Amino acid sequence: MRIAIAQLNFTIGAFEANLAKSREAITQAREGGAELVVLSELATVGYPLVDLVEREDLVDRNLEQLDRLAGLSDDDLGIIVGFVDRNRRDEGKALHNAAALLWRGRLAGVVHKCLLPTYDVFDEARYFEPGCGNPLLEFKGVKFGVTICEDAWSDPALWDRRLYDRNPVREAADKGADVLVNISASPFTLGKAELRRDMIRRHAASTGLFFVYVNQVGANDELVFDGYSMIVDGQGREVVRARDFDEDLLVYDIPAETMGRQGAAGFPGELRPCAADPEEQALSALRLGLRDYVQKSGFRKVVLGLSGGIDSALVAAIAARALGPENVVGVAMPTRYSSQHSLHDAEALARNLGIDYRVIPIDSMFQSMLDGLAPEFEGCESDVTEENLQARIRGMVLMALSNKFGHLVLATGNKSEMGVGYCTLYGDMCGALAVISDVSKTWVYRLSRWVNREGIVIPESTLTKPPSAELRPDQRDEDSLPPYEVLDRVLEGWVEERLSTAQLVAEGLDPAVVERIVRLIDGAEFKRRQAAPGIKISPKAFGIGRRYPIVADYSSLHR
Repeated sequence: MRIAIAQLNFTIGAFEANLAKSREAITQAREGGAELVVLSELATVGYPLVDLVEREDLVDRNLEQLDRLAGLSDDDLGIIVGFVDRNRRDEGKALHNAAALLWRGRLAGVVHKCLLPTYDVFDEARYFEPGCGNPLLEFKGVKFGVTICEDAWSDPALWDRRLYDRNPVREAADKGADVLVNISASPFTLGKAELRRDMIRRHAASTGLFFVYVNQVGANDELVFDGYSMIVDGQGREVVRARDFDEDLLVYDIPAETMGRQGAAGFPGELRPCAADPEEQALSALRLGLRDYVQKSGFRKVVLGLSGGIDSALVAAIAARALGPENVVGVAMPTRYSSQHSLHDAEALARNLGIDYRVIPIDSMFQSMLDGLAPEFEGCESDVTEENLQARIRGMVLMALSNKFGHLVLATGNKSEMGVGYCTLYGDMCGALAVISDVSKTWVYRLSRWVNREGIVIPESTLTKPPSAELRPDQRDEDSLPPYEVLDRVLEGWVEERLSTAQLVAEGLDPAVVERIVRLIDGAEFKRRQAAPGIKISPKAFGIGRRYPIVADYSSLHR
């Protein structure tokens, strides 16, 4: 049977655009001789829906979309697609996360998602009723065991502690499925593509069945979906692999004899190249996340502050690649504390990238603020208050440019700074999207060197000079913070791995330094709650998927 996997980038609620995208893929698949086209999870409406799915009118439109997709099927071509179904029982949640088989212009079968994730960025049990006892979907005499995303993540060999007592993939195989199918909207994090691939290969090899896996691609809000759809044969070998971080359509003949029928053998599949290096994966995710956030929000251009430092340099490089340099505006906003070499670095970066570059001095604005506040501050020593005034003036300038010209403002703070609160509310935290807020400082350097691997884009002096906010004379980040390699290890251990301070100290870290960093992390929750959304690339990002109280006594944990 010739099967097409359609890996598409859907916008949540964009019914007409999504239908046009699906129709084009189905048409191409039909022209390629496909008998069955497989689309991703909730392809009728996009994923994740969060509380939007509670709107009756949205569910109605989604069901209308399903009918329109059914009209694209016929006697020869079937479609498997994800949609929101209503729960027809009198108890439980009102909705199901579902997959439909569309054939001969109508709905030919439905399965419901059994395992509803309620961890990290997922909260599906809030909205959906889990399925149970799903039937196999029969199409042209072939029995398909169709599961949805999390249903495939319950292999007991993969986890020290399983979240579920069911394995829907194994259940489908035991019912007599000829082919396994999983439709997904599985978000990207570093290392997840390899885990996902190995999981699918294990399912196929353990059941001896072909496994067709289709994942959503694109970005919606903080989440990036990397695609990496595939077909794996019954020996666990990839025979088809779609591109990562891009739309793709691939067709493959599953040999009839593997389904107990006679017929021609399949032809060799295509394994598209995918990013192998973690740096390339991270940059691809950040570029896709930025591009989709900007364009799906209806913007064309972005504006950001260029300090001459490495964080803004990396964000500018990502933006130029994602949107085109003609759509990026970089603004230097020097004060009396800004060094000449930082201005030179900012200008050189803009020239290397080919982006629009402006210099708007803000020292006179800063002085005006100082003069206006002088009566109130009389008798007080200068401190971080005056430093933060500069950061807040820069935020006001960027927002003024945004208001006047319609550019979207990018915040440039990294995860290390966000972690310990080394950032200014309504200042450098200002922006609609915090592009690298899930990228630690050590990874900022790592990604910047990767950007420069084929030639200088980010000036070498930006990579080598000590990091500084340049808000007071001779300021260095390490005047206020521990060395970034230490800070980042504590941040990773405390936030992502949920280690205790004792476990971190056992690694050889200074107890006083560990104590100081975790107190800073816990004390900065109020800032992070007000931060712009950021693109998630790590297992545990600040923002979506991490829920900590602002007002709490964390001291009992600092032992």
